Parts: sequence; C-alpha cells; structure tokens
Amino acid sequence: MKRDYYEVLGVSKSASLDEIKKAYRKIAKENHPDVNPGDKKAEERFKEATEAYAVLSSPDKKAKYDQFGHSGVDFNGQGYGGFGDFSDFADFGLGDIFDMFFGGGGMGGSRRQGPTRGSDLRYDLTITLFEAAFGAKKEIEVPVHENCSECKGSGAAPGTHPVSCAKCNGTGQVRSVQRTPFGQVATTRACSACNGQGTTISTPCSKCNGRGKVREVKKIEVNIPAGTEEGLSLRYSGKGETGEKGGPAGDLYVVLLVKPHEFFERNGNDIYCEMPISFVQAALGDEIDVPTIHGEVKMKIPEGTQTSKVFRLKDRGIPFRRGGGSGDQHVRVVVVTPTKLSDKQKDLLREFGQITSESQQMGKRKSLWDKVKENVRDAIGS
Repeated sequence: MKRDYYEVLGVSKSASLDEIKKAYRKIAKENHPDVNPGDKKAEERFKEATEAYAVLSSPDKKAKYDQFGHSGVDFNGQGYGGFGDFSDFADFGLGDIFDMFFGGGGMGGSRRQGPTRGSDLRYDLTITLFEAAFGAKKEIEVPVHENCSECKGSGAAPGTHPVSCAKCNGTGQVRSVQRTPFGQVATTRACSACNGQGTTISTPCSKCNGRGKVREVKKIEVNIPAGTEEGLSLRYSGKGETGEKGGPAGDLYVVLLVKPHEFFERNGNDIYCEMPISFVQAALGDEIDVPTIHGEVKMKIPEGTQTSKVFRLKDRGIPFRRGGGSGDQHVRVVVVTPTKLSDKQKDLLREFGQITSESQQMGKRKSLWDKVKENVRDAIGS
C-alpha cells in the first residue's frame, strides 16, 4: 500500500511549494542511486520521494490528490503512478537535482570559469628593534607567477591563438544521458580534451610551454612605519599572483617579525634593560651613562640604592605608531659584588665592617630578617 505523499516528504498539507521543494531536495540528495550505488532501499526511497514530489509540486495534480487521494493521480499503474518514463522529469539525474536546487553544473562537472582574481601571497620580513622603532625602507624579492611576456598569458605561440575545443564546442563540459530503471540520468563531466577550459592550443608557446605563466622574482619596496609591533601585516594591493583570464592580481601581505635585541627588551612601547653598578656607586650614589634606543642619557643613582631598583626614563621607549610621543625605558640596576680584591681593598672592607653596625650594612633587609627570626622564635616557643 502506498504511503501518503505528505508523509513521504515529511511536510504538512498546508506546506508551500518552497517547503515541498526543500523537503524533496534533502531526500533526493541523500538517496539518489548515483550516491548510493547498489543500495536498493535508498533507490526505493528516492523513487517514492520523486513520485510524491511530481504530484505535490504540480498545483493541478496536488488538488486532485488532496480530493481523491492516490486514485486521483493514478496513471494506469505505469510505475511511479504514471511516471514510468519520467515524462515530467525528462533527463532527471543527480546532476539535474543540483541544477534545479543548488545552481550547480551537473554531477561531476565544473563550469568553465571567467576572469578570476589571483591568489594572495604572504612574505615574512624580519627587522631589527631599531627599524621597528624608527621605521625603515627595505627592498624584498617575491617569487610570483606572471603572465608570459611572449604569449601574453594565452599559452599559444606568438602569431597563433587558442581555438574552441571541438569535443565540447567551447563549453568545457561534456554531457551524457543514460537510461536507467528509474528514468534517464544525465551527468556532466569536465571535457577531457581541453581539461574544462573550452579551448585547445595547437602550437604551445615555447617560453611557458603552453601554461601562459612563468615564474619571476618581483622586487618590492616595503615602507616600515615607525613604532611597528611584532606581527604587523602590511598589504600591497595587486602585488600577489596574476589573475586568470584577465582577472585582477591578488594582494601581497608583508608580515613584520622583530628580531630580539641582546640588551633591550620590548613590552608594548616600553623598553626594559639592566645596568650593572658597583657597590661604591650604590652606596655613595653616582651619575651613569645609560644606553637607550634614542642614544645615551645620564641617569642619577641616589646613594643607598639597592640592587634590582628600577628607574624610569620618560619618553625613551618606542615611538607610538600613530604619533603622540614614545613609551618609557625602565632601567633595573644590579649591584655587582667585586671579585679578586687586593689585600689593601680587603683590609679597607674589614675596617668598614668594623666601624659600621650590622643594621647599617643590611638596611631594611636587617629589620625584615629580625622580624622573620622573631616569628620563628614565637612559633617554636608556642
């Protein structure tokens, strides 16, 4: 006994034509015999859905079916309720399903394309910290595929031209129709004679061997803006691969990578560095020369400076890329303990130790250590 057509497609009686098409499209795509070769159940579902769609997509047949049921659209038992020869679905195959519902080019086919844009290219450019900070101009060499200068991109030898393919008549596709137990199935394939291009070349260009393109190295000047950060991408329009069939060229993206510096470390627009100072400079104070990316500057060391103290040098960092000054430089001083002292130096340090109390030598660290010892004693005593 035949199932209700609405049940077959999974739609209600009030479904619109678009809803009916959408439901059939899903079932046909999943169960078409070309997709499920040898699967009898899938074939039966496809036949059943096709019969249901043939009726419900026709306003006249749908009205008769709604009034009289299957008897209203019975075509003398000629398979599919009278659609044995697919009179309403001539040449109806999976490729045609895609044509009807997806705008495709038929099963297995690919329509010959018109002008297409060339591919984008990426070039990683490593620069120094100073180039990133203050900007620079660099020339790079980018390998690209350009239209052959001999044949102007046609692939044919000078004085000749590509001709329309005789096998596909210039369409780039070959269509075949097969009759199957469930009707005629039409399939479309890319033409094997012209590889889907629609044209053939009888005399290929000797320079590009008929490809129409040659590999060349293109020199491009890159303008690095001041204040560049790691990973900044610069876009150069039309400097990528050449387009196909007269299409526009792609773009070139130059990605800037900043090489680490041996002395300066960057964080955003701020610069960090370490400066060694002597015990005497730390104790008595001094004025020292500090390197910055802007040149050497004088920095005052107050007396009694402790190791790891950080000083800020305003506006001595990386310039802001969109203008408006620069970041800062942060200088961490490290007190260097002297080694290989002479006897006189050792005697002087001993004398210094004798006339200086422990609290004076240790400063804040002494008071902190005293608190730690007191906490330990309290904990043991308890």
